[in-house]
Amino acid sequence: MKSDSEDRLIDQFEDDIKTGTSPDIESILAMLPEDSRQRILLELISIAVFHDVRKGRQVNSTSYAKFGEEAVAHANRVQEEFSKSNGIKRANGDALTSRSALLPFQTIGPYKLLSQLGVGGMGTVWLAEQEKPVKRRVALKLIKSDLPSREVLARFDAEKQALAMMAHPNIARVIDAGDTDDGRPYFVMELVDGIPITKYCDSNRLSIDERLTLFVPVCKAVQHAHQKGILHRDLKPSNVLVAEIDGEPVPKVIDFGMAKAVQHDLKLTEQTMHTEFGSIVGTLQYMSPEQAELSSVDIDTRTDVYSLGVMLYELLSGSTPLDKETLGKNALLKALQIIREKDPLKPSSRLGASSGQATTTVSEVRKISLVKLQKILKGDLDWVVMKALEKDRSRRYQSVDEFSEDISSYLAGDAIRARPPSTWYQVRKFAK
Repeated sequence: MKSDSEDRLIDQFEDDIKTGTSPDIESILAMLPEDSRQRILLELISIAVFHDVRKGRQVNSTSYAKFGEEAVAHANRVQEEFSKSNGIKRANGDALTSRSALLPFQTIGPYKLLSQLGVGGMGTVWLAEQEKPVKRRVALKLIKSDLPSREVLARFDAEKQALAMMAHPNIARVIDAGDTDDGRPYFVMELVDGIPITKYCDSNRLSIDERLTLFVPVCKAVQHAHQKGILHRDLKPSNVLVAEIDGEPVPKVIDFGMAKAVQHDLKLTEQTMHTEFGSIVGTLQYMSPEQAELSSVDIDTRTDVYSLGVMLYELLSGSTPLDKETLGKNALLKALQIIREKDPLKPSSRLGASSGQATTTVSEVRKISLVKLQKILKGDLDWVVMKALEKDRSRRYQSVDEFSEDISSYLAGDAIRARPPSTWYQVRKFAK
């Protein structure tokens, strides 16, 4: 952990660079304890390279040769990474500062950062390498330095605790957790070398039955989380990755960042975690009607049933009920109203409503003609999906297990519990 004096030296070094002064790295190192010089040296080189790249100057990595081969290699790696990111920008477009930027080959605890895998609302996910006690590659999630609020810290801590509580082959497991030198929490997860379930199914041209078979263990994983008292609340294809293990596709549910304890006596975190009035948690296209409310509501496991229903809808028809085109045409409040009030087309009807080229592509990646695809979806599969997507959650599947059982029953050729709504229900709904 860096001392205050070390931090002041580093800050002075960066200030000198910004004002056009060429600070002497050797003189700075001479003021440091022997055991911290190499670590601080690499940070100083990173800062210097950062500002050279940002100002469009050529980085002369050989100028660091007097500090050894590792220093030269580090300068080259940092230059390559910053040049590759072209502009040293965050996902939101704001410029990074060299002190807040994480760098490839920087170490956090026993983990060496290799490359950035993604940036989310709360944190950055890195591909990292662990050397001891075992050598392996992992995914390290670190909270953003510019998001220090108590709510964000609480959500991040909740995700860590939620994952640590679960042990299921289709949920990415937590390996380790800790804090960086500057107090930013991180946790380390099993590295899932996969792609979103929708992309996997389309790129491998899986049939309807193959898609359903792959979807069942996803439901089992979410049900496992529910049994532990954990909601996901942001289920979508990018949070369900499929990797091939021994030649077989294995889906893994990741990112419980929106997780919420659903048992009143279950404490995910010591910090208060709450959703303020008017805040929206989740992803619009996969959001349940109760999540789309603008006031605090009692959200339960059936919200995950709904999101899984949206995913299944997409796996079958190639589109979400609230498609991107509709979403793009409407303001946020209107989109939320649509989610709450407008019943989607059945999957089979969605195929007929799409453009010719789009439906042709959908049928091709499912290895079936459009006519046959619509015929397969009509009936049982339509009603299974539509039951999961009921606006009234009391009419939805009451658990993910119920949903999963109906899918398994369909695959086995058995009767399903989902049925079209009665005439009386449709009349009442129309009147309302």
